[in-house]
Amino acid sequence: METIQLLNKNQFLREYFNSSHLRITPWIRDPNGLHHPFVFEFELKFFDRTYANNIYLWMNKWWWLSIVYSLMYVILIYYGRSLMESRERIEARLPLILWNLGLAAFSIFGMLRCVPEMLYSLTQRGLEYTICDRSNIYGITGYWITIFCISKVPEFIDTLFIVLRKQKLIFLHWFHHATVLVYAWYSYHDWTASGRWFVFMNYTVHAMMYSYYAFRAMRYHIPKWVQVTVTVFQLSQMGVGCFVNYKAYVYKQAGATCYVAYANIFWSFVMYAVYFGLFLHFFFVNYLFKKPTTNTKIDEQKKNK
Repeated sequence: METIQLLNKNQFLREYFNSSHLRITPWIRDPNGLHHPFVFEFELKFFDRTYANNIYLWMNKWWWLSIVYSLMYVILIYYGRSLMESRERIEARLPLILWNLGLAAFSIFGMLRCVPEMLYSLTQRGLEYTICDRSNIYGITGYWITIFCISKVPEFIDTLFIVLRKQKLIFLHWFHHATVLVYAWYSYHDWTASGRWFVFMNYTVHAMMYSYYAFRAMRYHIPKWVQVTVTVFQLSQMGVGCFVNYKAYVYKQAGATCYVAYANIFWSFVMYAVYFGLFLHFFFVNYLFKKPTTNTKIDEQKKNK
């Protein structure tokens, strides 16, 4: 009886995977030459260039909606905080855990798709290719770049938990969310080649960051060095972003074919420079110059005794 149930279960799983977008195809070759060992059916959509071009045409026409969404986001933050002033804090711990776990899983999967493509392109084609060539707008990587841009809208929910839990909301948090959405859509509307760098870095940092948030929401004890490491990676992301923009400018000035507009280089550099300053200030205030709390002082006194 148990054997029959197991066979029925396995048959059900095979039929489910074969009849849904979760069907797996082995060893698919991306446009840049990289072979992926397994690919889900939904990831194959961007091999259809007509489908990918239609997404591009929509974004090219409507990218400015990101500005509207960001303005609505900021307005709702202030409205929500004023609404919560006279109300009790809403813990929402389980939804917070599930939300962070979901974003961590999404970011890890995106990282697993974009990091190999970046490493392959760097080793096989060189730095200029990774910054100036936009062949990755199609195929598996193109799919994950598109989903990355779309995901910047639901990521606003991060702030909802801060508002409901009546936690401290720093300028860096909401400014980062609002401007990343605008820049991501603005870059996608002309298929900016250097976007592969920003996407691969963001997926990687978010994979660590949301995993950290999930474990913290589950009340695991997390060493301070983990927090510091996440912040350092965030700072590194800003530094690399500035370097990529500098190299894109150099390549264009040298007459190379580089699909990065000068306007994009300017705004991207400004954005990353501002982020770098804000994250650096956050790092110094919270880790280097932070005064120990009363409990920390007591613990230190006990150790000294």
